Amino acid sequence: MTRLPNRSTQTLRLLAELLGSPSAWQHGYELSKATGLKSGTLYPILMRLADQGLLTSKWKESDHPGVPPRHVYRLTPDGLAYARNQAESEPAALGARVSRANS
Repeated sequence: MTRLPNRSTQTLRLLAELLGSPSAWQHGYELSKATGLKSGTLYPILMRLADQGLLTSKWKESDHPGVPPRHVYRLTPDGLAYARNQAESEPAALGARVSRANS
């Protein structure tokens, strides 16, 4: 049985950031900087959301020689619907990103 999505403040902060640019692929490092979440918090959330089908991830090759590929993430259609639902039910937790995502 798949675990229900976590509604922690950290998860909601991450969803808000992803909802700001739902079709854009984002690196974990960029998400960490934008949300203020440390890697020990961020990556387990990313993995859990991916396992639940709310995020998709892929390896992206670097444009610069010698830089290894990195994982990038974005919301799935189900993830986008879930994030929007959370934005409606938890607007204070999602903050200013909500208005940008719905424009």
